Amino acid sequence: MKPIPITPAPANAAALKAVKPVICYPTETLPRPDLSTYRALRDDLEMVETIIIPPRDAASWEVPAGHFCRLVCSEGSQVGDLNLFNLHNLKERFYSGKTRALNGTHVGLGDQLFSNFPYLRSIATITHDTLDWYGFDEFGGSVHDVIGTRCDPYTHNLLSHGEQYHFCCHSNLTRALAKKTGLSVQEAEPHVHDVLNVFMCTGFTRDTGQYFMKASPVRPGDYLEFFAEIDLLGCMSACPGGDCSSEHSSDNVVCHPLVVEVYKPTKPPRGWEPPPTNGYDGTHGL
Repeated sequence: MKPIPITPAPANAAALKAVKPVICYPTETLPRPDLSTYRALRDDLEMVETIIIPPRDAASWEVPAGHFCRLVCSEGSQVGDLNLFNLHNLKERFYSGKTRALNGTHVGLGDQLFSNFPYLRSIATITHDTLDWYGFDEFGGSVHDVIGTRCDPYTHNLLSHGEQYHFCCHSNLTRALAKKTGLSVQEAEPHVHDVLNVFMCTGFTRDTGQYFMKASPVRPGDYLEFFAEIDLLGCMSACPGGDCSSEHSSDNVVCHPLVVEVYKPTKPPRGWEPPPTNGYDGTHGL
C-alpha cells in the first residue's frame, strides 16, 4: 500500500506519470496450442472419475495427460484454491507468477498454466469457462485469479494476534497432499504453492493498490475446464471463505462443496504431444 507521500514531486512529475507502459512479456512468439483441436473433442467425452471436495476441506486426484478436468460449482457459490503438480515429480508444480506474467492477472479460455523453473512449460490449457461473460467489472475485478497466494494459518496468526486456525486453504491443501502421497504433513507442506483461485473474484484497488475480493458470481453448474498437457496431480481446497464476499479463514460464512470431474476423450487432439521440459541449458553463464 502506497503511503501519503513525504517527498516533494519533481517539476516534471506529470510527464513522468504520463509515460506509456510497455508489456513486459510480448507473447506473439509463445507456442500456443490450436484451441479448436481441443474443443473439437468436448462433445464426446467419457467421465472416468468424480471427486467431491467437502466445504472447508481439500482433496487430491489424478488427471492423465490428454484428459480433460472440470472444476464444478455444485450446490452454491464457492471459491476453490487449486494446486497442480507433475504426477511423477512433485518438484514440478504450477507457477502462478509466470502464468500471471504470460497471461495476465486472471486466466480464462485458451490460457496456459505454466510450471516452475527449471521445467517451465505448459502443464494445462484452459478449454472452457462458463464465467467468461464476467470480464472485468468497474472495480477492476475479474474471476480465476493468479495474484492471490491462498489463505493460510501463518497470516491469520499475524492478523488475529495469535489465533490458531487449521482449515484455511494452505492447511487444507497440505493435509490432502499428505494423504494422497503418504508424506507426513511436515514433508508435504513445502510442496504446497501459490494457487489458481478458481471462481474467486478479485483485483487491486486503484487508489492504494491493495488486493481485494468480492462476492463470486459463480452459480451452481458453472465450471472451469482444463486439458492436462502432462500427467497431473491436482489438489483443491473449498475455501473457508465460501464465496469470499466478506472474509476468509473463518467458520462464520456459508460454504459449499466443489466437484471435480475427469474426462477421457475418444482420441487426442490433432497433432498433440505432451510438451517437453524447458530447453534452457541450465549453465547460467558458467
